[in-house]
Amino acid sequence: MSIRFDNRVAIVTGAGAGLGRSHALLLAARGAKVVVNDLGRSRTPGNEDGFAADEVVAEIRAAGGQAVANRDSIADFEGAQRLVEQAVAEFGGLDILVNNAGSLRDKTFGKMEMADWDFVLKVHLSGTAYCTRAAWPVMQKAGYGRVVFTTSNAGLFGSFGQSNYAAGKMGMVGLMNTLKQEGGKYNIGVNTVAPVAATNMTEGILPADIVPHFRPEHVSAAVALLCSESFTQSGVICSAAAGHYALVQVCSTFGLQLDPAAIAEPEALLERWDEIADASRLRTYPNAAAETGAILEAIQALRA
Repeated sequence: MSIRFDNRVAIVTGAGAGLGRSHALLLAARGAKVVVNDLGRSRTPGNEDGFAADEVVAEIRAAGGQAVANRDSIADFEGAQRLVEQAVAEFGGLDILVNNAGSLRDKTFGKMEMADWDFVLKVHLSGTAYCTRAAWPVMQKAGYGRVVFTTSNAGLFGSFGQSNYAAGKMGMVGLMNTLKQEGGKYNIGVNTVAPVAATNMTEGILPADIVPHFRPEHVSAAVALLCSESFTQSGVICSAAAGHYALVQVCSTFGLQLDPAAIAEPEALLERWDEIADASRLRTYPNAAAETGAILEAIQALRA
């Protein structure tokens, strides 16, 4: 089955370079009308006074696609609203939102200024929420939408010196897990990609000999899948890096069920911690109700 986006309208934030540019080019090549959002200046030698978004739009148009540029800041709700309004005014609607924009201000937590904490959370987590909130009514009215968040291994697993970035990226997972429930009846799918790619943001982090394998296009293939009408799952975290794709899930051990009529002593929990933490059997939950149901079943079994 061919994945196409003909007659679909897409917004890609932070699309002036790196992953965002790659996402925008692929969506446009497969028929989408794309709003390329980026407030950054061009990095092309000789065009330092130009804007990165304009260059990506020119690439798309040169290849026969349709695109317009947007330079609003998504760290501002009014900017996010203008971005969505532009998509609707230019192309008549909005079907796809790829939240990709980001920024780094790395420092160990004990040395981090709270202004750097606030800035990174504002761009990554609030920016994602702002754009999604601005797009939500449009998608609800249309009865269709595909929203993609961009998390990170730093958020999923931790990364030294990136507490602000990691917190923002993991916050997206909580937001997704709620929106997958709220968006279901409107046919709005909300999923997340966890990429590793060689971009300006990762320059100097990946060893030079493997950088050529971590092309952004590998990640864009996963993003296109999550954006497609054919992909009907919601609440998915897809890891994508160098041609490797995997599903990342929040899970729980089966744990230890004690008598709910008696309050456990912390010493007892310490003694039986190995049973509580036994990872030989794990449970994954498609929604919060499954966790609650499992606990209720265990309590009922004790009473039987």
